[in-house]
Amino acid sequence: MPAPQKSVLPATWEVPAEFRSRLGEKAGRQRAMMAEGHLLLVLHAPPKKDEPDRKGRLFWRKPDGTWLSNEMGGGAAALAKHLNEYAEIIDKMDRQEDVAGSVDEYFTILDAMGPIQRSARNLNATLQDARKLLSADRDLINFRDRAYEIERTAELLYGDVRHALEFAVAKKSEEQAAAAHQMAVQSHRLNLLVAFFFPLATLVAIVGSEMRHGLEDYLPYPYLFYAVLAVGLVLGGLLAGWLGILNRVQKSRRSK
Repeated sequence: MPAPQKSVLPATWEVPAEFRSRLGEKAGRQRAMMAEGHLLLVLHAPPKKDEPDRKGRLFWRKPDGTWLSNEMGGGAAALAKHLNEYAEIIDKMDRQEDVAGSVDEYFTILDAMGPIQRSARNLNATLQDARKLLSADRDLINFRDRAYEIERTAELLYGDVRHALEFAVAKKSEEQAAAAHQMAVQSHRLNLLVAFFFPLATLVAIVGSEMRHGLEDYLPYPYLFYAVLAVGLVLGGLLAGWLGILNRVQKSRRSK
């Protein structure tokens, strides 16, 4: 005797055989099924971050209007509770978006919002299909409208967070560019300062050594000191001026 096929449907549910034949061990995508007056909704629990598989939630409506679910309890309130979970999660992320200010915070919210938005969109589509399959059920109309509100709220929040993230990234890039420019200006000033005193330091190191160079016979102290100082400053000024001109030429080339 062949072993019974495993199904995501509870074994105690007396549903039409068509439902069991169309479902495997996992819930699969969100969808609505109708057979022999029975309605079966295959929905997903609100997805969590980095969750590879979606957790299925099954809602069965019998022909007499009775609702059952595999984990949310009985009655139409079970489906309402399912929708409220989505609404609460989106509301929580909305509050996080209100206080977020950094790129990392916006990215964290956006990363978590992606699966929620997609799942809410499929949830609304599934309830819309169920509404077409069972047009006389008033509860389904209310659930469909509620699912649309959830999808719309998730879509708007996702767009707001994405735009806020793009603005934060642009602002961060602008601040980094300004800081890099300031560092370049300070570096250029330091280079000019080094260039200005480099000839003087070199001359002082040479003339101030203990070697005999003959200049002390013609320019005794302190005249030799003043001469070296004057020559060093003149050479430093020329070198610093040349660096300044070279820097302006490079800026002019980059701006073209």
